[in-house]
Formats: sequence, C-alpha cells, structure tokens
Amino acid sequence: MTTKPHTFDPSILREYDIRGTVGQTLKEADCYNVGRAFGTFLKRKGAKTVAVGFDGRASSVSFSNEAIRGLNECGLDVENIGVGPTPMVYFAMKSRGLDAAVVITGSHSPVSYNGIKMALKDSSFYGAQIQELGQMAAKADYENGSGKTVKVDVQDAYVDRMVQDYTGPKDLTVAWDNGNGAAGEILRRLVKKLPGKHYVIYDEIDATFPHHHPDPTVAKNLVDLQKLVREKKCDIGIGFDGDADRIGAVDEKGDILWADIIMAIYAAEVLKSHPGAPIIADIKCSRVLFDEIARLGGKPIMWNTGHSLIKAKMKETKSPLAGELAGHICFADHYYGFDDGPYCAVRLLNILSHAGKPFSSLYAHLPKIHNTPEVRFHVPAAVKFQIAPDIKKRLQAANVNGVTINDIDGVRITTPDGWWLVRPSNTEDILSIRAESFTPEGLERLKGQMVEQLKASGIASPF
Repeated sequence: MTTKPHTFDPSILREYDIRGTVGQTLKEADCYNVGRAFGTFLKRKGAKTVAVGFDGRASSVSFSNEAIRGLNECGLDVENIGVGPTPMVYFAMKSRGLDAAVVITGSHSPVSYNGIKMALKDSSFYGAQIQELGQMAAKADYENGSGKTVKVDVQDAYVDRMVQDYTGPKDLTVAWDNGNGAAGEILRRLVKKLPGKHYVIYDEIDATFPHHHPDPTVAKNLVDLQKLVREKKCDIGIGFDGDADRIGAVDEKGDILWADIIMAIYAAEVLKSHPGAPIIADIKCSRVLFDEIARLGGKPIMWNTGHSLIKAKMKETKSPLAGELAGHICFADHYYGFDDGPYCAVRLLNILSHAGKPFSSLYAHLPKIHNTPEVRFHVPAAVKFQIAPDIKKRLQAANVNGVTINDIDGVRITTPDGWWLVRPSNTEDILSIRAESFTPEGLERLKGQMVEQLKASGIASPF
C-alpha cells in the first residue's frame, strides 16, 4: 500500500481538535490522512478498535468515510456509530471497551466549518499529539494493514445509561432546545423515557441551523428557550451546542444560569458522596464557584481553559467533577469522566426533582455578583501570547498590596474589588477578557484597570 506525503493547512491543527473550512482548509483528503496518522499513532500503542461517529453537517458523512478508510488501512477495526452527538461516540468507546474514538463534527462553529475530535479510552488527545499527526502525514509515516468496519447502533443503550442515573421523585415540566444540533434523535428518545412533561424545540438535525446558532454560552441563542419556559411555565430549560458536549440552562423564571453556577449546583450534590474531593473549574469561572466548593468542604482547583486539559487534570487528581465556563462539564461520579450535555441534563433534572423546590432557589444563597460576559476580540498573532506575561511583569513591579496574580492560563488578577482576566486563545488570534466584582462600582474599577493594562501593551480594549 503506497501513500504519498500529505501536508495539512497548519490552521486546522488546533489545540484540542482539528477544525477548518470545508473545501478550503479541510477536505476529504485531510480526513483520510488524519485517519492514517491517528490510526498509526494508535497501532503503535497497541490499539485495535476505534469508534467513529459524525454530526449532521453536509460534509460529515463523506469526511467520516474517509477517516474510516484511513483507520482501516492502518489495520484498525472500526465501529461506525453513525450520526449523533459527540458524547454518544465517547459512550460507545467506553461502554464497548474500544481503544479510541473519532468524531467528525464542526461542533458550534459556523455552517461552513467541520472538524475532527479524537479521544483515547483512558485519556484526552490534544496539543502536541495533534501536531504529531501533521508530522506523520508530511512523511507518510504510516502503518499498513487491513481492518474491517461494522455499523453499530448504540442510541438506545446510550439513552438507557443516562436514564439509569435518574431517580427523581417529583415530575418536572422541562423545556429543551436542541438548536438543530446532532443530539436531536437522542433527545427525542430521552424525553420519552423521563417522567414529567417535556417541550422540545428544534430537534430536527439540520446543520444549516435555521433558527439560531447552537451555542448555549451566548445569551441571544437562549432567547427561544427562555420564551418557551415562560410560556409553558416550565420548571427548567436546557439547551445544547451543535454536538451536545456542552450544556446551557435557564431557571423557571427564564433567567440564564451560566455553567459556573450550574457547576456550583452539581458540586453540592457530588460532595455529599465525595467529601473533601477536588472539584476542577477553568480560570474563566466565577469566584463564587470556587468559594462555594470550599464552603461545601471540597477542594477547589482552578485550571487551564480547554476541555481536553480539564479532563487530563480530572484524571490526574481523581476529581469526581470538572468543568469550564464554556459549558463542558464532566462527571466521573457515576459516569465516565467526559463532557456530555445530555447526561449533565439528566443529573440537573435529578437534583431539581429531589429538591422539591424552584430551580432558582438552588442557587439563591450564592452571593450576587456583577460581571462582564467573556469578551473575545482579535489581536495580532505576533503579540497574542506576549500580552499576559507583559501585564504580569508590570503588576509584579508595581507590587500593589492586596493584588494577587494567577498565571496558569493567561493572567487572572485578584484585587479587593474582585478579579479580571486576560487570556490568549490556543486556537485563534483572539484574546478573552472578563471581569467580576461584588459591586457595580468595583466592576467599573476592574474594567478600568484591565483597559489600562491592555493599552500599556498596545491593545485597544473593546470596553
């Protein structure tokens, strides 16, 4: 079997996955060579079996076929899981004892995009490992073989596994917004097996996303869900992103809960059965979450942003719960430790049913905060990674009392008013900034400090 060297567009080899514009930076040949390179990586580790699935984008079937062909030609056997959410493919890998998983998905990226996510049975696959695939392809450094492919339907098994952890005594009225993402069929099957009354919108898998973009971390994408909750007097509303590895929620009033507050609710449950356990959240999360974990007797760990990094830290610390502001939340408590929006939904409904009181009351005791959303804006690639170290250096030199600096991922500055964050994206020429205070006045002071520091680095703030 002869295979020519292949060069990927370097923009598609990202920190956590592969993602590019269909027909331009990401083509069928790229998917085949990812299959060959990832398959080679796996075969050299002694792996034999891979689960492959895909989302509802127009290019996903052909892209998955090419990735499967590449895996087979390395000698790996593939279980083709078909169309569905990313966590269903991870579930197939875990529950069926397979060695790895490949998902063809553009997640919540624009319609013109697609991508490839990869996972190993016991760890994440990211960073330098993804870059290694590019090096293998450039040399055509591939293993050869002749694997086989079988189609496997795990939809009912996946739904049954989620429902297994639902023990709620009180029926709920629930609104669901699938955003026309890949979880549509799974959501239809799930609500049939859950008690209570369920209102589902946009369950048709349609990757043109005709109603709104499938990203529940953006407030405008939750407007239809909020409206449905209020109209039907629901106890809770739940939304997913395009491949359903992230969750969003609104309470019975239609108010949005961001993922760090959802995490605080989960932590209260998990720490009852894992007293003193480490709970991990990324550096963009609210101080309220970290303080609440500590109040509940847990060990809060602030970690790098990125679901792959969060999962790796979770394994290292044996944490039962980990997540990030972007909505990737992972349960190792009763579950497999990967990010799974539908499973997170079941856990949230279970907590609410057992509580026997309004959803908003589950977080009413938390301090009221004033914050900005995560603001993302373009910066030149040449300076992106230098801005945070420059800010750190200036603030260390200033040596202001009461100011602490956390530089595990960008720079997070804590002052008596609260905190602010400047973080470079690992995948785009983007800076993320955010600020949080217990008072409106404090928030304005924090924003002013951040604007001043960005200006000193030659960057105009969007505030």
